[in-house]
Parts: sequence; C-alpha cells; structure tokens
Amino acid sequence: MVLSKPTIDDYLDNGIYGQKQTKPDERRRFLGSLRERIVIALTQSQVREKGVYKEVQESLKKHPEAKLLLNGNMSYSYLSKYIKLADTYHVSFSMVTNKEIETDIGLVLAYDHAVDQEEIYVKKKSEKTSEAKTKQKPKKSLFSSIKNKLF
Repeated sequence: MVLSKPTIDDYLDNGIYGQKQTKPDERRRFLGSLRERIVIALTQSQVREKGVYKEVQESLKKHPEAKLLLNGNMSYSYLSKYIKLADTYHVSFSMVTNKEIETDIGLVLAYDHAVDQEEIYVKKKSEKTSEAKTKQKPKKSLFSSIKNKLF
C-alpha cells in the first residue's frame, strides 16, 4: 500500500482549519482530552464546593504521571486548591481555556494514552451524605410501628 504525498490543498486546509482531530466534540467536552484517557473528572459545580474531593486526592497520589487539566474559564479561587494539591503530589497541571465552547467539566485527571477507567465521575458530596442517611435508617412498616407501640 502506497501512501500519497500531501498536496498543496492539504497544506492549505491544515493552515486554515487546523489539524484534523479524532472525536473533536469529546475533546471539547473533556478539556482537550478523550474519555478513554481520563482517570477522574469533576463538574464545575463540584470544583466550586468547599474543600477538596478525597477521590481526587487519592487519584493524584496513585497517578503522578497523569496530567491535571483545569477549566480556565472558572475563577482561579476555585481552582487554586486543586493546583496546590497537584503541586504537593508532583503532578503536572494545565489550565485549558476555550472561550468558544462551554463545558460542564471543571477538572480532569488524564493520561496521554488510554486507561479505560469505567467510572470517571465522582458523586457530589450532597448525594453521598443523603445515600448514607438512607442506608442508616431502614424504614419501618406501619404494622411494625403499631406492634412496637402495643407490646
């Protein structure tokens, strides 16, 4: 199989429109990375919450070769806690700013190769606490509550 040489039109197209990319919509959503390369991701609202998600901290410890990508459209005051954390664990980070595309992703820890992590999203802190409360208090049936009052 012989590959043809690029023509002048190919060079002009690359100059005008940029290099062709695989899965451009996925790259815009995940701050320039692909879904298959991501270890963990937080939404913008999760990044704005007080404190740091322990899942992100644990992932930074486990994956020091990965790169932390932060949404540059967010305020630095929200991102600074994760930048300090990345610096603590010697993980490189980058602020990704794309004014043309709006994404709900605020933070991504990703490799430059596929890792195929099944679950990349972290549940919100409020969802975790509500799940814990529902697990702790099993609902009593009407009959059992009447029985307990009578006997």
